[in-house]
Amino acid sequence: MEFNLADLFESVVDVVPDREALVYVDHPGTGAERRLTYAELDAAANRVGHHLLGAGLRPGEHVGLHLYNGVEYLQTVLGCLKARLVPVNVNYRYVEEELVYLYRDADLAGLVFDAEFTGRVAAALPKTERLRHLVRVGAAAEGGPGLAFTDAEADGSPERGFGPRSGDDLFIIYTGGTTGMPKGVMWRQEDLFFSGLGGGAPTGEPVKSPEELAERVAAGGEGITFFPTPPLMHGTSTLTAFIGFNFGQRVVLHRKFVPHEVLRTIEKEKVTSVSLVGDAMLRPLIDALGGPLKGIDLSSLFSVSSSGAIMSETVREQFLALVPHVMLLNNFGSSESGFNGTATEDSGSDKGFRLRVNGRTQVVDPATYEPVTPGEVGRIAQRGHVPLGYYNDPAKTAETFFRRGDERWVLLGDMATVDEEGIVTVLGRGSQCINTGGEKVYPEEVEQALKSHPDVYDALVAGVPDPRWGHHVAAVVQLRAGAARPSLDDIQGHCRTRLAGYKVPRRLVITDRIQRSPSGKADYRWARSVAAADAEPR
Repeated sequence: MEFNLADLFESVVDVVPDREALVYVDHPGTGAERRLTYAELDAAANRVGHHLLGAGLRPGEHVGLHLYNGVEYLQTVLGCLKARLVPVNVNYRYVEEELVYLYRDADLAGLVFDAEFTGRVAAALPKTERLRHLVRVGAAAEGGPGLAFTDAEADGSPERGFGPRSGDDLFIIYTGGTTGMPKGVMWRQEDLFFSGLGGGAPTGEPVKSPEELAERVAAGGEGITFFPTPPLMHGTSTLTAFIGFNFGQRVVLHRKFVPHEVLRTIEKEKVTSVSLVGDAMLRPLIDALGGPLKGIDLSSLFSVSSSGAIMSETVREQFLALVPHVMLLNNFGSSESGFNGTATEDSGSDKGFRLRVNGRTQVVDPATYEPVTPGEVGRIAQRGHVPLGYYNDPAKTAETFFRRGDERWVLLGDMATVDEEGIVTVLGRGSQCINTGGEKVYPEEVEQALKSHPDVYDALVAGVPDPRWGHHVAAVVQLRAGAARPSLDDIQGHCRTRLAGYKVPRRLVITDRIQRSPSGKADYRWARSVAAADAEPR
């Protein structure tokens, strides 16, 4: 039995061809939207796949997606999978040198890009000799690189007619992480289906055969609408869209995250499930709900889930005060592991980020790979359906992926403990751990305490070199609009009610805006530079 993502998608199309699959809204209220049924999306993807093959790309070669959210993004991913080409996400914030690195590291043979990025793409091209076919979404200046996407679509057949596929076909997710250059995580599609997509049933029993997926869709109804609000260039949003397709349900997209527009689309499209990334995306929704969009109809909304960053206890409480019927889910996972678990109901700043993990996740000693005893600090690891490694990086692959017995494992960078009942408490990324006087401080825990302060809107924590302690804890804080500027003593007094003394920030830097990735993930390199540049010692 082969679990191939293109085969699975086509099996769903065949049982619900006329059901609405994808709704794209550029700017709500302007009328700029597109709606595709499953049959229409299938035909659109076929056109892209046939065009890329006709342009000389060969199965197994890599195609970059340097795009904002849109129909073209998912259409191209599906077209690549159908043609056995490997889709590769490209961070659209990258500048020329970063793009040169990624294009070369990923061995891109093709690229589909937004016209807005033409200048950066053109500058990188002379240094990326393998990249030989470009398709441009949108109008570009005369003489710019790339074939127009509309022309590529017209060139390709809307029929299927592709060769046989395999569960071994690759899907590569580039992840920037918080340090170093981006790495390409190589997933077998069958492994990604079970670890990243829940095996066709994220909250229930995974399917036992590819045929069962379509049978479940045919037997079930419609009525669920998934709304991944972060950029599709981050794996979690693309995987959320595919979960929706595997259910035979509807997926809604916006080009960019604009809080007021997100809420209006939830109301208009009767969205049931929203995914986002932490407080950075939930807070602006709260501000809109408590202000200009107070009273908007969100009765259709059933759940809001976060992956990649934590929705803090304080922010969750603020949201539930406005929308009490919605279930908030702090999910835990990564590009390297897919889904690992969901936070417990009592997870919060007092008890830490506590997880109920799946049966394939353990906390292990990173030196021996053996499970730790309850209370002992180790690293989170997952077995079974895990990636093959990092593309073009055997050294990093050897550090992160291992075998124990007959099973493949991945060792994540997150430090954690486990209790007698199997509940895992995540301490934070080992690479961001601050060593102050021999004590270890994980930024995430301090950030939770900071964000519970009534004047703090957002915060990141970093270690700053200290001649006595090695490093001390520095807080980089964005205040709420109109808030009085707190003193370091005020911030310390608040944190001492929630944290041990050595975890309390010894330096406070107030900034106009906390810098995060487009999906809301923390930019710790930026936080360290801002904290270190604040020359006055505390």
